[in-house]
Amino acid sequence: MGTTESGSDPESSSNGWSRARGLVIKTLVLVGGALLIKRLTKSTTRRDHARVVSRSLTGEKFTREQASRDPDNYFNIRMLSCPAAEMVDGSEVLYLEQAFWRTPQKPFRQRLYMVKPCPKELKCDVEVSSYAIRDAEEYKNFCDRPKDQRPLPEEVIGDIGEHLTTIHLNSCDRGKRCLYEGSTSPDGFPNSWNGASYSTSDLAVLKNNEIHLWDRGFDENRNQVWGPKQGPYEFKPATSSSVNENLSALNILYQTSIDKPIQGSLILQD
Repeated sequence: MGTTESGSDPESSSNGWSRARGLVIKTLVLVGGALLIKRLTKSTTRRDHARVVSRSLTGEKFTREQASRDPDNYFNIRMLSCPAAEMVDGSEVLYLEQAFWRTPQKPFRQRLYMVKPCPKELKCDVEVSSYAIRDAEEYKNFCDRPKDQRPLPEEVIGDIGEHLTTIHLNSCDRGKRCLYEGSTSPDGFPNSWNGASYSTSDLAVLKNNEIHLWDRGFDENRNQVWGPKQGPYEFKPATSSSVNENLSALNILYQTSIDKPIQGSLILQD
C-alpha cells in the first residue's frame, strides 16, 4: 500500500538523489578546498623571493614625505629603477639612479643592481649586489628613454663595473611591516669617500613597494663620516603630488646644498 505498481517510492528516490547530489557537491568542495590550501601553502622558492624584490625595487620613488618632516637631514630624492638585462643564470640586472626631485635629468648616483636568489649554502633568500657603471654618462635617464634608445642588454652586461656592495635579504617575520630586510656584513665594503675606510648598507623592502635604504661610511676607527645618522632614506612610490607639489622649503635647501651640502645626507656619498 502507498507504492506504485513498479514497487518504487518516488519520494524515497528523490531523497536518495538529493543525498547523492549533496555527497558529490561536498566531495567537490573538499577537493577544491584541498587544492586551494595546497596552492596557498606551497613553499615559496628563492627565485620567487628574488622576483618580488626585483619588482619592488623597480619604478619611480621619492623621499618627499621624509624630507618634509625633517628637511635638516633629508633631501627629497627621486629614485628610478627599471630592468636592464638578464644574466644567463636568471639573475636580473636593474639600472638605478638617484637625483634631486627638481632635476631628475641630472642624476648624482647611477648603479647597476644584480638581484638573484641567495646561494643554497647561505641562510638568506635574496642577494642584491650593486656595481659601478663603466660609462655612466651613457646611462643617464636610462629608464626615461624609449627602449630603442637604451643600451642593449648585452651592452649593459658588458658595462658592469666595479663591485660595490652585496646585501643579503631575508623575508621578514609575520606581523612586521617589512617584506624583506638585510644588510651588508658589519665590516662592510671598501670605501674611501670623505675620509671613509669602509661603507655599510641596510635595505628593507616594505609593502606597497616602499624601499628603505641606509648607506653609511665609517673611518678606520668606526666613526661615521658620511650618510644620515638618524635612519634610512624612505623611498615611497611616486604620486602626482610627489612631482607637482611645490615644496618651497625644499627648494631653498636644494639651492643652498650646492655650495654647502647638508651634513649626513645620502648625496654626499658620491
